[in-house]
Amino acid sequence: MSEEKMSLNQKIEALDKQVEWFYSDEFKLEEATEKYKAAVELAKDVKNDLENLKNEIEVLAEDFSK
Repeated sequence: MSEEKMSLNQKIEALDKQVEWFYSDEFKLEEATEKYKAAVELAKDVKNDLENLKNEIEVLAEDFSK
């Protein structure tokens, strides 16, 4: 599933699974760098989505306070 088409919840769940891999029995040092890079990119995407959501909420809150 493409990250752009994933909901925020789906992205967070995917990130959780990626992080869990590092603590699992499936962990392989040879794969760690690529998995880490993918997790960092997904984390940046989640952070961006959360910042956008925060901005929307602030705009709505400002509109209601008038």
